[in-house]
Amino acid sequence: MLKKTPRSGFQFLGSGAESVAEHSYRTAMIGYALAKMSEKVDCSRVVMMCLFHDLPEARIGDLNYVNKKYVQANEEKAIADLAATLPFGREYQETLQEFGEQDSPEARLAHDADQLEMILALKEHKDLGNRYADEWYSFAVRRLQTDLAKELAVTIWETDSSLWWFDTESDWWVTGKELGFNKEEKQPAAVSEDANQVDDTP
Repeated sequence: MLKKTPRSGFQFLGSGAESVAEHSYRTAMIGYALAKMSEKVDCSRVVMMCLFHDLPEARIGDLNYVNKKYVQANEEKAIADLAATLPFGREYQETLQEFGEQDSPEARLAHDADQLEMILALKEHKDLGNRYADEWYSFAVRRLQTDLAKELAVTIWETDSSLWWFDTESDWWVTGKELGFNKEEKQPAAVSEDANQVDDTP
């Protein structure tokens, strides 16, 4: 269901679309990275909280900050009802309780992973010309709790979102020869119909 549930905040941002499942997956990847970059943290616990944190939205939907001014969802009932259907329901409830209380370092990292995922999305839209992204970023960055996440947020905002794949110093975008097959090289030997013989004909 999370794959079919849209992240409703994009309605107000004015551009983009994302499902809750997409958000949760990238949050888990960020949480894993944060945990690996930290000391004495249970990495699997962080990732579990990242994966579980929005699971109640399969029942209550994704309420953005505007919605929450007027609508209050019974998230505790959604969690309890879902837990009742799961063989690991108690663990699920305890994980979300830990995430909500924000007392453990794992919970704080998972919380920051959630915010960094949104900051990444905002940066992508900023680079495409969305003038509201800067204002949204100013609020999101103030929700971060750990120094590590705060440092990463600054780096994200200062870095072109396409830099990870688009290297402007590379000749690949001009010649196409830096990677891939070079047509000037000799073709590999062709295998004849008899799999035990190789045709070396140029």
